[in-house]
Amino acid sequence: MGLIKLSEDEWLDLKPDLAARKAGFAAFPQGIQQTAESAPPIQELGAMLGTVGDLQAIAQTTHEDLCLLTRAADDDQYRLIATAVAWPTDWHPADKIGKPLRALHAPIAGYEEQLATSVDAFMDKLKPGAIYGRANWFIAPTPDKRWIADAPAEQAFAHVTPENAGETLFVRSERQTLCPLPETGAILFAIGIYVEPLGALSCANQAMLVAAMETLLNGEGDRRGAPHYAAQLKTYVMRNLP
Repeated sequence: MGLIKLSEDEWLDLKPDLAARKAGFAAFPQGIQQTAESAPPIQELGAMLGTVGDLQAIAQTTHEDLCLLTRAADDDQYRLIATAVAWPTDWHPADKIGKPLRALHAPIAGYEEQLATSVDAFMDKLKPGAIYGRANWFIAPTPDKRWIADAPAEQAFAHVTPENAGETLFVRSERQTLCPLPETGAILFAIGIYVEPLGALSCANQAMLVAAMETLLNGEGDRRGAPHYAAQLKTYVMRNLP
């Protein structure tokens, strides 16, 4: 899972661009999704973050997109009960709301076989006061913070060549954190999105990305469109390494 424990001052981005957040939700109102049981956790979340208002108002004060999950007494999995997502990475909140963890991750290659049991156990043991984080990465054909890959990958990455990959491929880093809410028992899953062109990364990070790409191509690569940009990315990086 790659989780590490965080202190409270390492939890959320301390310098959110509030204008960008407001514009993000104005352009993507379908990022706000709620189920009937989400009201108490949303109210608790607002109090925790010092914000009065609905879920969108709360999420407009943070750099991170916010998702809430709860587990009913008669359920064996946590379910997604609320989303405030302005900048999704290739998912539609309306398609995920109300679903349990395993269904949420169903498209991810190897999740059920390799991670599902561990994730369920970790969520069950997560205690109030603890904050955990991890990072995830994607390659996108756009610098936009909101990226939903509705076009076929062969079309979306058709313009990428080994010569221009540094300017036409963008590395999306997701800084993901998990934090339980003490009163309702809901878990806040926060997703901070950061996007940089491939060419802006250090040579060391570019080399690490090439190594990670090899692993991606052996499992998750097809879903992420990697066969349509991996060779161009690798050639670009290898040509420019000192």
